[in-house]
Amino acid sequence: MSPYRGRFAPSPTGPLHAGSLVAALASWLDARAHGGTWLVRIEDIDGPRCVRGAAAQILQQLAACGLQPDEPVSRQSERSPAYAAALQDLLQRGLAYPCACTRQDIAQACAAAGRPHARFGELVYPGTCRNGLQGRPARAVRLRAEGRVAWSDRRLGPQTQDVAADVGDFVLRRSDGLWAYQLAVVVDDAAQGISHVVRGEDLADNTARQILLQRALHVPTPVYLHTPLVLAADGHKLSKQNGAQALDLSQPVAALQAAAAVLGLPRIEAELPEHWLEKVVPVWAGIIQGFHATTENPR
Repeated sequence: MSPYRGRFAPSPTGPLHAGSLVAALASWLDARAHGGTWLVRIEDIDGPRCVRGAAAQILQQLAACGLQPDEPVSRQSERSPAYAAALQDLLQRGLAYPCACTRQDIAQACAAAGRPHARFGELVYPGTCRNGLQGRPARAVRLRAEGRVAWSDRRLGPQTQDVAADVGDFVLRRSDGLWAYQLAVVVDDAAQGISHVVRGEDLADNTARQILLQRALHVPTPVYLHTPLVLAADGHKLSKQNGAQALDLSQPVAALQAAAAVLGLPRIEAELPEHWLEKVVPVWAGIIQGFHATTENPR
């Protein structure tokens, strides 16, 4: 088996909050429990949404909790040539194509086809530009989504999704010229040799799209584990968009204990984050033995 390499990949749209610490802690613990390497990647490709100084603040927050990466921090804003090369490869092999559709065009086409409903706020793309732009200027680039994808999540168990029916051909480069999350994360995971992805359950729905893209680019598929979410008072995922407050790290061990409770870990006492983490690693190693064991995703 290849060495374990995991990562935590925050977007610098603000400081870490309670929900993001859960994902950071779980990914760090999983890497340590496997004797592996833990990386931090700043996912800052969406420049308009990034907050000045947030990346540095996130790294300071992680350090205050004793969560130090094993290699230099990488930044997606410096990776554009790699994304461009991957996209060009997909276009040349006919696996991706330019799209001229606006959101209104997609909504009208879905309504005309009797599919007006949105999925997670996004309409299923009807494939309008699959056979050409019909003289219209290109706006975005999409991947041809084909077939049903099955994989196994270490916590959630067997998963399956018909990407073509549930999502449609999805965007790789946006109409504003920015790189789409799906392309960037797949290219970067492959370049960094990521073997295991541990992240929040809200990102589980992206997995099938990313596996399709991994297959198209002939890169390995990591093993996935999606962690429980911290919920806001309204029952929705705690996020910066719904007013999540920055972590209070005046007592970092208390913040770590709260994150551990979400992960189902028992309360463990220690004065310093480093000592607390040392005690928790073997506890996490025991807990993950009860998860749905898998060494590879079905293809």
